[in-house]
Amino acid sequence: MIEQFIKNNYEIVEFDEKADIYIINTCTVTNMADRKSRQMLRKVKEINKDAILVACGCYAQVAKEELEKIEEIDLICGVNEKNKIVQYVEEYMAENAGSTTKNNADKTTANKNKSDTAGFKRKGKQIVTDVMSQKEFLDFGETTYTEKTRAVIKIQDGCDRFCTYCIIPYARGRVRSRKIESIVNEVEKIAKQGIKEIVITGIHIASYGKDFKDGITLIDLLEKLNEIGGIERIRLGSLEPTIITEQFLNRLTKLEKICDHFHLSLQSGCDETLKRMNRRYTTEQFKNVTKLLRKAYPNVALTTDIIVGFPGETQEEFNHTYEFLKNINFYKMHIFKYSQRKGTKAAVMPNQIDGNLKEERSRKLIALSNENEERYNNEEIGKELKVLWEEKDGDFVKGHTTNYKVVKMKYKPIENTITTVKIQKTENLELIAG
Repeated sequence: MIEQFIKNNYEIVEFDEKADIYIINTCTVTNMADRKSRQMLRKVKEINKDAILVACGCYAQVAKEELEKIEEIDLICGVNEKNKIVQYVEEYMAENAGSTTKNNADKTTANKNKSDTAGFKRKGKQIVTDVMSQKEFLDFGETTYTEKTRAVIKIQDGCDRFCTYCIIPYARGRVRSRKIESIVNEVEKIAKQGIKEIVITGIHIASYGKDFKDGITLIDLLEKLNEIGGIERIRLGSLEPTIITEQFLNRLTKLEKICDHFHLSLQSGCDETLKRMNRRYTTEQFKNVTKLLRKAYPNVALTTDIIVGFPGETQEEFNHTYEFLKNINFYKMHIFKYSQRKGTKAAVMPNQIDGNLKEERSRKLIALSNENEERYNNEEIGKELKVLWEEKDGDFVKGHTTNYKVVKMKYKPIENTITTVKIQKTENLELIAG
């Protein structure tokens, strides 16, 4: 969306600067995300009461009625409307600015007060289409906008899994995969910019190609991307564990650019809880996947997501989860307290868990994750590791190893280069190089 505005001669400014148009890309994955989205929307008019405020994204898609109650919002756009965001904003300006038209409206989001937004006759407008009717990937084209040394490549949208706790299929619709040619073209352009690492992402990337008729799957795409010159690292986003098979790994391990970091979505270490979540694997199947990965990649870092306090989670079930996680020995775990989402099956399940108990269980798993991360990091002391340096961080330059461990070193202007450094110590769960 930023790139669309840039292409249409708008100036992009930092959020806390005064702007004429604010685009808030909302999230709805948890109740907290909803709340933060609402807070951000209300904050805008404190910065500039005359600004045009647009709410778009997932929260706007599933809760447009709630957003209508926030009178500061001028325009509500759904998920499918993002690729025409400039058009919709300009149409709104033309409809509400009297003499201002789409063709003569000043194009700026800077703090120069060029656009005629003051004195608008405000009338809220909704443009939210049915995402479930979307059959094909909404392709923004080969984007080139990137802020860092790593580029994020979206390869698919939507999800068909319908886990009982998750609102995302209703917000993003069914699986739609991006055509392989479009992805390759974008990555080739990114490579020409000197970007060395790409991250393959989407709502459920393991489903990539499911909607195609030619049998193309995620591994076919990765083989194509591995051939592109200039790209040195290919990092995979969150993966459904069931995609990891011996056949998949036989092809994946032949791709030298694939990073040895895998984020496997687990959610619970108890089979009974997994069933209630409608996760389509058992803990034993998940454990076998980790064994396959550790055999294929000797220095692999495995990370995961865990939900605590899911409806009906007894102390015994939580204990099963804790022991399972301890046994798997993840490098890092992202711990989430279950958030009741209106419109999901889990929201009306019996035996909802008390908030204090969720907090207690969350703290216990976070402590386990920190212990694991510290132990893994201590094992790196004295080793030489390759690091892609990404950004200045105070007096340091910071980057990541292939297995996504954070490394810092006394600052040198070496951003977007890969060098080998020796790890001297650990500090605040980060590796410090000499």
